[in-house]
Amino acid sequence: MEQRISLITLGVADLTRARTFYENLGWRGQEVEETVFFQAGGLGLVLWSREKLAEDCAISDPRTDGFGGIALAHNVRSPAEVDDLLMTGHAAGATVTKSAATTSYGGYAGVFLDPDGHAWEVAHNPGFPLAADGTLTLPDFGAL
Repeated sequence: MEQRISLITLGVADLTRARTFYENLGWRGQEVEETVFFQAGGLGLVLWSREKLAEDCAISDPRTDGFGGIALAHNVRSPAEVDDLLMTGHAAGATVTKSAATTSYGGYAGVFLDPDGHAWEVAHNPGFPLAADGTLTLPDFGAL
């Protein structure tokens, strides 16, 4: 198996509400057969009914409350961008669960939940520089 992720699918309670939220963040999606696809750098973010996603994954009990054990991250180029994006998320309907603050690794980060409770960390990490196109390449931790 190649070491990469191609798509991330988020199970949502209300597809229209979820699409509107992400579009209010500035994303542009395409709806095909009750599924919304967003190009997100080199991968796709997909919104799909939580029930249909659970059925497709052969999961009989799609837990709909509590933390699901996954956090998505959006790295930015400066601490000011972290603050701006948390405010944009809040204005779009997100719940900010962790205000932006200095991190243990010398960065700056905060977290919001989308309307379906998916956690998004917004982070500036000076050790993870971003290319002009937003691509993140992890450093060689053995060389640090």
